[in-house]
Amino acid sequence: MVDPLILLLFLVSGAAAGWMGIHLLPDGLVSATTNAEQLRLQLSAAGGGIGLIAGLVFKKLRVRLMQQVRTMPTDLLVSRAVGLILGLLVANLLLLPVLLLPFSGGIVLLKPLLAVVSNVFFGILGSNLAEVHGRTLLRLFNPASTEALLVADGVLTPATAKILDTSVIIDGRIRGMLACGLLEGQVIVAESVIGEMQQLSDSTNIEKRAKGRRGLKLLKDLRETYGRRLVINSTRYDGKGTDDRLLQLASDTGGTLVTADFNLAQVAQVKDLKVMNLSELVIALRPEVQPGDELKLKIVREGKEDSQGVGYLDDGTMVVVNEAKSLIGQRKPVVVTGALQTPTGRMVFARLDENDASTDTKPSTKSKSQGKPAKTSNRKPADPG
Repeated sequence: MVDPLILLLFLVSGAAAGWMGIHLLPDGLVSATTNAEQLRLQLSAAGGGIGLIAGLVFKKLRVRLMQQVRTMPTDLLVSRAVGLILGLLVANLLLLPVLLLPFSGGIVLLKPLLAVVSNVFFGILGSNLAEVHGRTLLRLFNPASTEALLVADGVLTPATAKILDTSVIIDGRIRGMLACGLLEGQVIVAESVIGEMQQLSDSTNIEKRAKGRRGLKLLKDLRETYGRRLVINSTRYDGKGTDDRLLQLASDTGGTLVTADFNLAQVAQVKDLKVMNLSELVIALRPEVQPGDELKLKIVREGKEDSQGVGYLDDGTMVVVNEAKSLIGQRKPVVVTGALQTPTGRMVFARLDENDASTDTKPSTKSKSQGKPAKTSNRKPADPG
C-alpha cells in the first residue's frame, strides 16, 4: 500500500510543478505562444512523467535501503545517519549565498536544480565517508578501550556476522564452537531457516521431526545463553528455497555463511561470498599423521581385503591395517605407511609393528605328540599260567 502512495505523490507533485512552472518561463516564450492553457497542460504532463520516473527510482532505492537498514549493524547505521546529516548541512550552508543572489529570466531555474544536485551529492558523500571512517567515533565514546583504538586505526578488523544454515543448527556442533570462542561477532538466523525447522518438526517422519525439534531447542538454548548476540533476521527475500535466501542475506550483510552443506558452500564460493564449511573446519583441526608415526590402535572390524583390519583414531579417522584381520578386538602397535585425503574425510593406512613380539598373526602349530592324546589299550592282561 505504501508503494502506490509514493508513486501517486511523485506523480501529483510533478504535475503540480509543471502546472505552476509556467510562471518561471521567460516572458518572451510565454507571450510567443498562442494558447497558454495548452502550454500549461503540456508542462503538467511532462512534470507528471518526470515525477513518475522519479517515483519508480525512489521506490527501488527505498526497498534497497530498508533491506540494508534491517541487516546493518547499529554502529554503522548511526554513523551513516550522522554523515548524511552533516553532508546535508554542508550543502545548505554552501547554497545559502547562491540562493540569495538575484537572478533574472531563465537563470532562475538553476536555483532549484542546483539545490537538488548539491544536496544529493553532499548527502551521499557524507554517508560514504561516515561508513569508511565512522568507527573513529569509538575513541570519543570509549577512549580507554584498546580494541576501540585498534578498530579506529584499522589495525583490528571488526568481526563479521555469522549466518547459520539449517544443517549447522541441526548438527549441534555450533554450540561447542560458540562456547570455545571459535565464532566471533553476531549470530544471525534467518526467518526462512526457522520456518524450515518448523516444517521438519511438524513432519510425519520420525527422524525429520526429531531433527527439527532438536534444532529449535538448540536455538532456544542459544537465545538464553547469548541473549542479544543471537539476531533473528526478518527480511523476506525472493527465492526458490532456503539456500537462495541465505545466499542473498550473506550478500546483503557481508556476513560469513556457516554451513555443513558441501554444495551450498561451493555455490557461495562461486558467488564470491564468505563461507565457513563446518566439515572442512573439522578436517583442518584433525591432528596430522605422517608416514612412520607409531600408533596404539584397537582393531574393531574387518577391512575390504581378506587380510585387512580396521581401526579408528580418537577423531574418527579410519585406519586400515594390513595383516590384522585375526586381531579384531585387540589393541596393537601399528606404523603409519600413508594417508589418503578425500572430500568426505581422510583415510590412513598402516601395518603392524614388526618389533612387537605379540603381533604374530599365525597361530602356533602344535606337535603331533602334543596335539594327539596317547592311545590306551583296551586288551585285558593275559591270565598267568
